[in-house]
Amino acid sequence: MTRKKIVLTGASKGIGKAIAVKFAAENWDVAVCSRNEENLSDLIKSYEKVEGSDHIVYACDVSEENELKGFVDTIQKNWGQVDVLVNNAGVFFPGGLMEEEEGALRQMLDTNLMSTYLMCRWLVPAMISRKKGLVVNVCSTASKSAYANGGSYSISKYAQYGLTRNLREELKDTGVGVTALLPGPTFTDSWKGSGLPEDRFVDPGDLAELVFNLTNMHPQSLVEELTIRPQLGDIN
Repeated sequence: MTRKKIVLTGASKGIGKAIAVKFAAENWDVAVCSRNEENLSDLIKSYEKVEGSDHIVYACDVSEENELKGFVDTIQKNWGQVDVLVNNAGVFFPGGLMEEEEGALRQMLDTNLMSTYLMCRWLVPAMISRKKGLVVNVCSTASKSAYANGGSYSISKYAQYGLTRNLREELKDTGVGVTALLPGPTFTDSWKGSGLPEDRFVDPGDLAELVFNLTNMHPQSLVEELTIRPQLGDIN
């Protein structure tokens, strides 16, 4: 039986790592990329060893178009088809619009928005030709609410959310689903130095379970967006 295949950006830690580990454990082939080669090496070692698996691990900076294209070329050469694309790669720099360092917005747009745009343009056409597939874009609760200490981050996530909604509209009649995942504060490296207890955050494993469940729905049904927050609400 042909193993299903998922492509995941920003997979070396946090939400991305949890999703990669979940799908590998469910006997999917997983293609992952990240800038950190050491973390990627640790990630692949954590996968359950399954006979016949065909995982892809690729080190690249998703904000660099040529590097990202190398990842896609490797996928297309080795796999051909992809069942699920998860655009998870993202970067966050705190600060207000008037105080942040020069170039912060551009860097977050290149990573949070443009990598999503390019991955969809390069991999979704093959899904359309097969009339099946799922795209999950990991947006944020900051995609829908102003974020006082993360203005440019929120701008980039608003844009990613807008891209997701437009893509959903365009692909309605193709058989390809598009879902926006909007997590609130999640226990990743970005928050580990906050001093707050781990149980104050969303667990990345819960997000991985949700993404996996999306792949088990009937083709006539689609979850257009999912918002997940800590039980106690956002952290201000």
